[in-house]
Amino acid sequence: MNATTIPSKGAATRELILEHAYQLARQDGLEGLSIGALALGVGMSKSGVFAHFGSREELQLALLDATTRRFLDFVVRPAVQQPRGLRRLRAILQQWSEWVRIHHSGCVLMSAVVEYDGREDGPLRRHVKEQQTGWRNEVMRAIRQTVEVGDLKADTDAEQLAFELYSVMLGLHHDASLFDFDEAHRRTWAAIDRLLASYQP
Repeated sequence: MNATTIPSKGAATRELILEHAYQLARQDGLEGLSIGALALGVGMSKSGVFAHFGSREELQLALLDATTRRFLDFVVRPAVQQPRGLRRLRAILQQWSEWVRIHHSGCVLMSAVVEYDGREDGPLRRHVKEQQTGWRNEVMRAIRQTVEVGDLKADTDAEQLAFELYSVMLGLHHDASLFDFDEAHRRTWAAIDRLLASYQP
């Protein structure tokens, strides 16, 4: 490892703070994120935490970005090892399902949607909307690639199918946290299989 790949002490501390903030936000959401509890958890003063982010809102925005990267690394990176088409699209949905299994007791991204969807416009609400729009676009891109290789009908409405798949996955998020994950997962995949079959040539 050369010197240019070694993170600076400041960058390493920032990542430590974000990692601890992530664990706290999984339990209490972004709005429940306490600078006092965060500072105590990483062994710093409140002013030390603020020195890295400037404000609680900047910390929340940085955490949203970090969690989005974590989600994409978990879901998309393994899936793109599959060839374009139905195999890749299903791999994305399978990885997304696995994310829900691991995070059904607390997903920062889903919590953020619930926390900010009904709020007045502001930096956090805009950031949550951008994150969700970006992910919806990723799903639509995978659908369009699946159409291009002939695994889905040529007249498939990618935006509509993305909405339908997204809705089913939201059902998994909901039922996995409130009821039993295995049963919710089984029903989710019965719905996904039926939905994808309806769009196949």
